[in-house]
Amino acid sequence: MAASGRLLLSSPLRWLRFPGCYKNRGRVLSGGARLLFTAAPLQSSEDKIKVNFVNRDGEKLKAEGNLGDSLLDVVIENNLDIDGFGACEGTLACSTCHLIFEDHIYKKLDSSTDEEMDMLDLAFGLTDNSRLGCQICLTKWMDGMTVEVPTAISDARQTKDFSSGS
Repeated sequence: MAASGRLLLSSPLRWLRFPGCYKNRGRVLSGGARLLFTAAPLQSSEDKIKVNFVNRDGEKLKAEGNLGDSLLDVVIENNLDIDGFGACEGTLACSTCHLIFEDHIYKKLDSSTDEEMDMLDLAFGLTDNSRLGCQICLTKWMDGMTVEVPTAISDARQTKDFSSGS
């Protein structure tokens, strides 16, 4: 135990987030989500999940992520050129990681939280199969899936409240 009261571990650490994906790199979360940490599991090539993104201009982008990564993590870690994607870094404060899923994939996803639904209400191009990429965690059954980036984005952090008269 370190003098500061923190436990020193020799293994790499990974943040846990509930709800949402289990991986979080120390981001501050909204909505009272809890942050925990644990030793990061070793990843093998079998744990890599392939994801296809269809960008706003129709360009197809291929990427890989680890089991448990969010789709936002996949975009960031693969340095995909998706303009404005993930502006709030997964804190559920914007809707810039809005993605549209194929029907058969969407039906298998975990339920969305109230916080995610609130952000989706502010997204442009909302569909019945829309979700936020920061809230979708990769699992083995998703390998090879294709997700679509909507043609326009809306950053909820930029929304002005005109009801206050300011």
